[in-house]
Amino acid sequence: MFILGTSLANQVHATWQTYIMIIIYFIILLIIGYYGYKQSTGNLSEFMLGGRSIGPYVTALSAGASDMSGWMIMGLPGSVYSTGLSAMWITISLSLGAYINYFVVAPRLRIYTEIAGDAITLPDFFKNRLNDRKNYIKIISGLIIVVFFTLYTHSGFVSGGKLFESAFGLNYHWGLIIVAAIVIFYTFFGGYLAVSITDFFQGVIMLIAMIMVPIVALIKLNGLDTFSEVAAMKPTNMDLFKGTTFLGIISLFAWGLGYFGQPHTIVRFMSIKSHKLLPKARRLGISWMVIGLLGAVALGLTGIAFIPQYHIKMEDPETLFIIMSQILFHPLVGGFLLAAILAAIMSTISSQLLVTSISLTEDFYKLIRGEAKAKTHEKEFVMIGRLSVLLVAIIAIWIAWSPNDTILNLVGNAWAGFGAAFSPLVIFSLYWKGLSHAGALSGMITGALVVIVWIAWVKPLASVNEIFGMYEIIPGFLASVIVTYLVSKITKKPGEFVEHDLNKVKEIVKE
Repeated sequence: MFILGTSLANQVHATWQTYIMIIIYFIILLIIGYYGYKQSTGNLSEFMLGGRSIGPYVTALSAGASDMSGWMIMGLPGSVYSTGLSAMWITISLSLGAYINYFVVAPRLRIYTEIAGDAITLPDFFKNRLNDRKNYIKIISGLIIVVFFTLYTHSGFVSGGKLFESAFGLNYHWGLIIVAAIVIFYTFFGGYLAVSITDFFQGVIMLIAMIMVPIVALIKLNGLDTFSEVAAMKPTNMDLFKGTTFLGIISLFAWGLGYFGQPHTIVRFMSIKSHKLLPKARRLGISWMVIGLLGAVALGLTGIAFIPQYHIKMEDPETLFIIMSQILFHPLVGGFLLAAILAAIMSTISSQLLVTSISLTEDFYKLIRGEAKAKTHEKEFVMIGRLSVLLVAIIAIWIAWSPNDTILNLVGNAWAGFGAAFSPLVIFSLYWKGLSHAGALSGMITGALVVIVWIAWVKPLASVNEIFGMYEIIPGFLASVIVTYLVSKITKKPGEFVEHDLNKVKEIVKE
């Protein structure tokens, strides 16, 4: 995906040391997958939620690693490299969104999902919270998860294919298959515990990488004076406001709205041992996130000076980390840094595969087979969960076979879909006793549809008027909030709402 000057071409080719580091990394993942298989896959709850026994530090880093994905290492630096410091608004938004999420959603969701019939999926929680006897909410929310996560997962596979094509000279499709095979293996066998542990391990690698590369790049260039040089190259490079518009800033800032409804992130809150451990998780998780995102921004800015100084012709800005890591470091270290990209990619893919398979099993197959059989046919349901991992992966690979968009755009579309469909509903479910079954269902569908319509038919009109180019989560989120509230008010029935559970959750949180 990038072309190097003749003098540097041989320096970027992967060496045997690089391959050794990647192989060691793969072996560690497979070992963790086997450990998860032996420790926590005896029943559906263990396979899908780790038996609600995950500690605060694994919770924190697994939430961060599964959330950040390949876009933090490839997509975000590429965006900063292309547009300048104004791309940093997305990091501010995400950091604030994640921080607020730990206070607003995490404790109540952990408590309420257990009170509400020990729900292990978001659709299951919505069903129990709203006494959805006909399973309409469960089915629709399950469909939204399956559709958007399949698209989200395919963005991870695209990242993996790009990595192997750029760093190893391997065919894009072979890179895609290699990444998919490893992720499928440890997710298929190890379930939620394996995914959480690998995410923790991968989160550590990602953090080290995002600190090392920009610091070494600055040392190789002109230290902190490099940023002055970057500003001199183009004034907008180091200006937080220039190079974008007010609507552009609002669009980037709106990413934070999506945090309250991302199933692969908030499921971490549901699996922690106790809500009392969430403050520890928050401190580590937010620190990890802020440092990692700032590192990605610094990488993009230093890359603006690095690429011309080393006479590199780069066609794809999203390969910036790959180029810099392989030129700046010894092949062994370079192999470790390539493993960081794989860590970012795989952590998200595995979480998305697992959440999607959980939804297919818990929200669809269990309804077909009958919920009563889940307790007497545990092995059958666990096997269906595993087969669902395989099915979703195959579909995502098929979609990723011919990529036609940037990683950041692919992630952004799926993020907006979940944020608009689920974020308002999660907040209403946890805080508002007036939420009705009809309000929840209509608001959720409205949010998802507005996002799809905006992407497909409204955004192409951005050349006519800038407002049509706003991030699709904004109209989707607002429409969902309005529809949920108004329909709930209209359809409220006497005796439909029970305050007991909400009050109980509130009391437990205060303890």
